[in-house]
Amino acid sequence: MEYLVLARKCRPQIFENVVGQDHVVKTLRNAVRLNRISHAYIFSGPRGTGKTSVARILAKSINCAEGPTETPCNQCANCSEITAGSSLDVREIDGASNNKVDEVRELRENIKFSPVSSRYKIYIIDEVHMLSKAAFNALLKTLEEPPPHVVFIFATTEIPQVPATILSRCQRFDFKRISVRQIAENLGHIAREEEIAVSDTALSWIAREGQGSLRDAQSIFDQVISYAGKEIKDTDVEELLDLGDRRLVSELAGAVIARDAGACLKIIDDAYYSGADVDHFYRLLMEYFMNLLTAKVTGGKGLLADLPDHEVADLQKLAEGASQDTIQRLLDILMAEEYDIRKSPEPRINLEYAVVKMAYLEPLIPIDEILARMEGLEERLGGGVRETDSPAQRPAEGRSVSEPSSLMRYRQGDTGDPWQALKGFIKEKNPPLSSKIDNGTFISYENGRLRVGFPKGYLFLDVIRSETQQNLLQRMAEEFFGEGTTIEIATLEDEPQTSGAAASNGARRTNDIKNEALRDPLVQKVMDVFPGAEIVDVRVNGSRRQ
Repeated sequence: MEYLVLARKCRPQIFENVVGQDHVVKTLRNAVRLNRISHAYIFSGPRGTGKTSVARILAKSINCAEGPTETPCNQCANCSEITAGSSLDVREIDGASNNKVDEVRELRENIKFSPVSSRYKIYIIDEVHMLSKAAFNALLKTLEEPPPHVVFIFATTEIPQVPATILSRCQRFDFKRISVRQIAENLGHIAREEEIAVSDTALSWIAREGQGSLRDAQSIFDQVISYAGKEIKDTDVEELLDLGDRRLVSELAGAVIARDAGACLKIIDDAYYSGADVDHFYRLLMEYFMNLLTAKVTGGKGLLADLPDHEVADLQKLAEGASQDTIQRLLDILMAEEYDIRKSPEPRINLEYAVVKMAYLEPLIPIDEILARMEGLEERLGGGVRETDSPAQRPAEGRSVSEPSSLMRYRQGDTGDPWQALKGFIKEKNPPLSSKIDNGTFISYENGRLRVGFPKGYLFLDVIRSETQQNLLQRMAEEFFGEGTTIEIATLEDEPQTSGAAASNGARRTNDIKNEALRDPLVQKVMDVFPGAEIVDVRVNGSRRQ
């Protein structure tokens, strides 16, 4: 008995067996059931996605002895002849080798005759885009007004090359690439039917090599069976498909995340002397880091469904060791170097340079993580005066506190500017608070009451007047003066406006915007964590204010 390759032996014979084209199958089944058969169809899509198989199933559905039916019997003479390719009423034509105008003219003459034994004469023209311009022109009139007993089914992998005049006369169906998971499931079904022992991991590797084509994946599976027999090990598939590159890419990505440049160079050396193509290896590396970024952003759900579960788990684990910003920067380096890799006479050197550059890239830490670390550090140190101090830790109002060792002590009988002395003391104890009060102006100090003025519209005025900041300032003053102290914040009036009033108003508007930004808790925390930090740029509706 003649041996049939899996791609032919396992070709779907009914609509239910078609893989990955549900949108096409549903429409065609309904058309047959409702007896709404069009005179011309065009199936477009990548190779190996089922275009010709669906065309044959549609032909059987129309011409089945029990039909028209959406489920052909595959037993009657018409179905059997269509399956075997011997039907006189269903002709399959290769558009690549029958692309001349004379052949189309002959076809036009033949369609005038009624079917021999079927309801319809069906012409399946594969790779229809290969027809010449003259041949397409010869088809136009026939497609526009065909005999009622004729159905055309065109198939093509290059839909842009089909003239618009042809497309406008056909019902168009776009076939999609089939997912790795769907292909792997199909191969698993074939393995059970053929009594072949193979792991799900190996099937997923074979499915991925099919690149969305079920026929290609089935052909590769045939090759693997010939290589390993009916007991297929993962190592057999890895050796035959030369999947060592993917394993090395995974190891290389791990070394990059670990910032081990030496290990990176060793892995590249192993890949090079194992015969890996540098361009292909680099593309795999970019694909891996894109998957790594996807795992970081989505948690590995949904968008990585086509990858084997163990690979998704490895990506998720590796993604935990780097921030999203860091992974994006690593991918940026790979994409920036891609052109040089392709054009370089020594691509290995470019690859090594790019990978070492990635390994030495300083990782970025998200600001919220920095703030969390700083808060934890503050709690561990436990020193200084903090806004979170409990009342028991704070000096009671009107009660003297222990004398600090600062040389900047001040009493009411002392001479000099008490405000300047207090600012110096606060600068030592709490630099963030010092940066906010630095522009204050001393007004008076008497009977434990210190009055300080700030310009109207001052950047930090609202912040200083907030309850938490004013309590903190007062506690610092009590510690410095050694007695109960009240601090009163006053607003200094603006100078009279001159001809530059508009400019002053603009500056005031900028200050208002900055004040609004400063009220944000995260901004205030950043200002506290980084002493001396200040807002120097404000953008409003795309404009820029300094």
